[in-house]
Amino acid sequence: MLAWTHPACLSHDTGPDHPEQPARVQVVVDALQHECPGLEWREAPAARRGDLCRVHTAELVDQVLAPVVCGVQHIDAETLVSPGSARAAVHAAGAGIAAVDAVMAGPDRIAFCAVRPPGHHATADTPMGFCLLNNIAVAAAYARDQHGLERIAIVDFDVHHGNGTQAIFREDPAVAYFSTHQSGLFPHTGHSRERGVGNLHNVLLPPGSGGFRFRNTWADSLLPLLDDFRPQLLLVSAGFDAHLADPLADLMLDTEDFAWLTTELLAIALRHSQGRLVSMLEGGYNLDALAECAVAHVKALGG
Repeated sequence: MLAWTHPACLSHDTGPDHPEQPARVQVVVDALQHECPGLEWREAPAARRGDLCRVHTAELVDQVLAPVVCGVQHIDAETLVSPGSARAAVHAAGAGIAAVDAVMAGPDRIAFCAVRPPGHHATADTPMGFCLLNNIAVAAAYARDQHGLERIAIVDFDVHHGNGTQAIFREDPAVAYFSTHQSGLFPHTGHSRERGVGNLHNVLLPPGSGGFRFRNTWADSLLPLLDDFRPQLLLVSAGFDAHLADPLADLMLDTEDFAWLTTELLAIALRHSQGRLVSMLEGGYNLDALAECAVAHVKALGG
């Protein structure tokens, strides 16, 4: 199994006490190197401007890549940039592109990208929710255009709805989006009535749902829809902030719930996409829980 990261992901400084901190990637990489010694680590390349502009406006790309001379600057109340942010963002997005190329070429069919900043809240024209570039959307559009895929699935189990990913692909039948997320949280999107061109599948879960409701929702609703879509490539927005220890949400999942869903996703990838699956880190803000969940996720993928 392949894994991508880059030292630049540690240089995106969000200031003291911000939950989306450089240590998030460091603890994930350290835990995976210790617990999953069979992973083949690769350094993520920088995404090219043309790859970013498949899903983002030129104005957003210019905003994200604009030099920051010193200090930390606010894009909004929660989304910040520093002198190292642009480099971190392009390598985070580049990880997904490199992983798509690798799993499409084989022989390795599964990849995990331990990168930050996360991406699934960034829309075509607006960075938000800790996200600068939409890493998973960049990867999906690249797979569609460069590998000629007609059925790409994005599964998002982050506790927050991936509003940016949904908005980017809401009129693109080649990309289907499947998500559970907690009700009442930022960004207050992702209702079941949001269907796009029939390619959007959202389920809101109330606070305190726990693993029983989470697993039943996927097993009874979303996984059958994903199976029916028959994806040629499965992309995963792997956010672990639904864990019961996470400070930003209250969905109350255990580590084993993430491992269970990962096993189910891998089975679908094996049925329909020759096992091709690329997972990219999104949220998760308790460092111990994040590391534990990332290890469980990667081990369930065979790492």
